[in-house]
Amino acid sequence: MIPDPEAFILANTRLQPVPHAPEISLWLADEVTPIWRLTEEELGEMGLPPPFWAFAWAGGQGLARWLLDNPAEVAGKRVLDLAAGSGLVGIAAIRAGAASALCADIDPFCAAAVALNAGANGVTLAFTDADLLGGVPPDVEVICAGDVFYEQPMAGRVLAWLTEAARRGTRVLVGDPLRTYFPKQGFDLLAEYAVPTTRELEDDAVKRTRVWTPSGKP
Repeated sequence: MIPDPEAFILANTRLQPVPHAPEISLWLADEVTPIWRLTEEELGEMGLPPPFWAFAWAGGQGLARWLLDNPAEVAGKRVLDLAAGSGLVGIAAIRAGAASALCADIDPFCAAAVALNAGANGVTLAFTDADLLGGVPPDVEVICAGDVFYEQPMAGRVLAWLTEAARRGTRVLVGDPLRTYFPKQGFDLLAEYAVPTTRELEDDAVKRTRVWTPSGKP
């Protein structure tokens, strides 16, 4: 149990605009290694994955930008931000006119991060720490997933789950800069952006990022 995740976030990040969606500001860390180490110390566990909630990753930035520029995609609809991290995409969905946005993430810091970021942007977000991939997709009209194909076996679970959601008629939107485990087929390209990032997070200072939707073809 984390004693005070909100205090931890406020002490180790700063509120700053998202490079590719400057209409939105998030509590973000400036460097990966220090906050990664502090997170492990706070949880008393080594070998943890990076604190994804503390950074605006390229796929999420691209997806947020696309929602803000294409508000009709989510206006008046219920949206799920899967593997939400900071809640960036959920915030963008609400800003674009979504009726509601549910952020889902199993990271123990994410509930506090999403709440802080929602407050900083004057929006309301729901949150769940349930592993939604273990059940049927929820009753929403749009599912957004940014940067979810970075490792196996998660990528395989996510792909099967999103494919099933699309089969059921849910609009599925994926933000991904062609990470290692992004499927090589089965998705249609909606947009491409040059997203500012850092070499600490990515392999370049600008990451070519795409927004995709399942094509319905194998």
